[in-house]
Amino acid sequence: YGMTPQALQSQVQLALQGIDGGGILEREQLTPIRIVYPGNTRQSLEGIRNLQVFLPSGRLMPISSLARVAVSPGQAEIQRENLQAMGVVTGRLEGRDLGSTVRSIQQAVSKQIVLPQGYHIEYGGAFAEQQRSFSELRLILITACLLVFGVILFLFRDFLVALLILGIAILGIAGCCAALLLTGTALNVGSYTGAIMIVGIIGENAIFTFLQYREALREQRDVDGAIVYSISTRLRPKLMTALGAIIALMPLALGIGTGAELHQPLAIAVIGGFVAALPLLLIVLPTLLRVIGRRRAHRELPHDSAEAL
Repeated sequence: YGMTPQALQSQVQLALQGIDGGGILEREQLTPIRIVYPGNTRQSLEGIRNLQVFLPSGRLMPISSLARVAVSPGQAEIQRENLQAMGVVTGRLEGRDLGSTVRSIQQAVSKQIVLPQGYHIEYGGAFAEQQRSFSELRLILITACLLVFGVILFLFRDFLVALLILGIAILGIAGCCAALLLTGTALNVGSYTGAIMIVGIIGENAIFTFLQYREALREQRDVDGAIVYSISTRLRPKLMTALGAIIALMPLALGIGTGAELHQPLAIAVIGGFVAALPLLLIVLPTLLRVIGRRRAHRELPHDSAEAL
């Protein structure tokens, strides 16, 4: 009949909701006027089916000849966000961590659901808050590493040593990740916080070790003797700190006590970091210091020999 859906919708809307007819000014009071169909025509299903609409040719025809009129249940509440209609799907999480659950949902949705044009899916709620927290903690971790590097560079005026200590501190995060992987613990805000703590703890111990090493070199000791002195001097404090922290955090890591599940990822990450810190501080750091010290000693040796001649 040449009738478009938009034109039909416009006529039906006018028939059901009426049209503004202006107003009547009476005794300095304006009374609005709305022109509508009689109530029985608008309120009954049969009356709506018999509503007459104008065709482009000018003829009248009932709506039932152009469209199917039926009653369907609508939403009791329409939610909007950023001026867009939205439907909220929520769930209760039990027995699984949030990250893996959302990843499974995303995979299932991408395989089984084809969205019509104009529709999209956003994952919000606790997952969105977790992702925002991860972004903030990632920024804090980068800032902490830069601060550690800046402090070391300011103290020692040695770029290579500052880079070495920072690298040792960052490698401690591998212990945190390994502990989380072995225990099947998800990466969350607590474990992220534990990784940031480990960077600071390992960086502090590495700074003290290098201070002892530099003092020993100033006492006219060779590189090997200075390394042995610095490691033997710091061995007992390192072991006491690591073992004390591991023993203190073990109940939380095992989930013993009320509320332990909340801090369990933090405890597991810190314990893994302390376990990784021992070989890093007692084996890797001295080895790299020995390499750097010997190279610098070989560079200074020809200069000293020339002065002696």
